[in-house]
Amino acid sequence: MQDKNYLFKSERLGFRNWLATDIDAMSAINADPLVMEFFPSVQTKEHTIQFIEKMQKHFVEKGFCYFAVDKLEDGNFIGFIGICEQTFESDFTPYIDVGWCLNQKEWNKGFATEGAKKCLEFAFKQLDFEKVNAVCPKINRRSENVMKKSGMKKAREFVHPLLLNDERLCDCVFYEMNKKIFA
Repeated sequence: MQDKNYLFKSERLGFRNWLATDIDAMSAINADPLVMEFFPSVQTKEHTIQFIEKMQKHFVEKGFCYFAVDKLEDGNFIGFIGICEQTFESDFTPYIDVGWCLNQKEWNKGFATEGAKKCLEFAFKQLDFEKVNAVCPKINRRSENVMKKSGMKKAREFVHPLLLNDERLCDCVFYEMNKKIFA
């Protein structure tokens, strides 16, 4: 298997910057209604391209992003797990967010939790952040469980300003982890 220049690895996952070859696989993930159940809608290939370009730019400018993630056992791309600055209008922005979106076939294998923990470690030990947060709609119990299993603590609930037109998704939870707690 070829070396994909991983920035860092967990036990089973490799984290890297995005490649043009990731577009089709990420587009398929973004088009899956079950994967996108707690997003406003499925995403088009054009949206996926824009997202990947945004992540590549974020990585160049900041040294981190929602990383493309491969399984180390076979090198297969499975989605993203990483950290990204969030700047939507709120009393708690900007903040550093840990987030994930994986191929449905890779769910219930512990990859999201393993990856979130590794990205938190990267954020605190390599980037020296003081705090990292995570957000999801209250109804997204799977993502909230990943936050809990990653050691994050619920800080508040809020109405997401970017989801005001979606009654089902607008009520969100906001989790956090401080560097002191991580150590």
